[in-house]
Amino acid sequence: MSADPTQTLAFDTSCHLFDGCGFPAPGLHSFMFEPLWGDADGNGLYFNKPMLLALLGSVIIVGFFWAAFARPKVVPGKLQMIAEAGYDFVRRGVVYETIGKKEGEKYVPLAVSLFFFIWMLNLWSIIPVASFPVTSIIAYPAVLAAVVYVTWVSLTFKRHGFVGFLKNVTGYDKSLGAVLPLAMVIEFFSNLVVRPFTHAVRLFANMFAGHTLLLLFTIASWYMLNGIGIAYSGVSFVMVIVMTAFELFIQAVQAYVFVLLTCTYIQGALAEHH
Repeated sequence: MSADPTQTLAFDTSCHLFDGCGFPAPGLHSFMFEPLWGDADGNGLYFNKPMLLALLGSVIIVGFFWAAFARPKVVPGKLQMIAEAGYDFVRRGVVYETIGKKEGEKYVPLAVSLFFFIWMLNLWSIIPVASFPVTSIIAYPAVLAAVVYVTWVSLTFKRHGFVGFLKNVTGYDKSLGAVLPLAMVIEFFSNLVVRPFTHAVRLFANMFAGHTLLLLFTIASWYMLNGIGIAYSGVSFVMVIVMTAFELFIQAVQAYVFVLLTCTYIQGALAEHH
């Protein structure tokens, strides 16, 4: 069901403290968007703002690396230097440290793509006009987590075969003795059900909560801009600045954590089971 366009991210700008109207608190309506085209009621395809931001984010990331490495130089220019620094950070700081140089090299493109794509989707939250983190909609982290999940399962099957796969996902260890069956059930459920769920929800929940707090203080700054409430409005606006700076940090951290967990899962798939 489509959202009321008057309730999508916006709030009543004529409503202020002491005017007799209630505080227009952010809620689920703040994460719902009318389609830019199409019908959101299930009668065909539609395209909305988060989809547009995801598409633009993809174009920006691809365009950035294309421009940086289309004509690489021995002595890199500024753009190539920045791109190389970002690429090298993921390759050496995440992939090599987790999987190892020999095994990890082939997974560097996946890790780099995930890191910068997620980071860009997160960054939309603090970019004027966009002002929305795409990953605060669960569908996007869920699809990214599904890609990692399929990669991990496929690698485990390919490396260890069916029996080895079962041992890997159940944490089979005969030294556990009588508790082995229970431990295997718990590990199986944890790896095949909980793991992909938490991988997606961790990113989604942090971006959802961060955007809600930014909205809360932003709306409060405007709402209290009336009479003696101006003093409170100033405090709220300071919190907007603080939360924006904090979000910048969290956005990068969440992209890093998502890729770090991805590499950890891949490493577990490649590791020999004893």
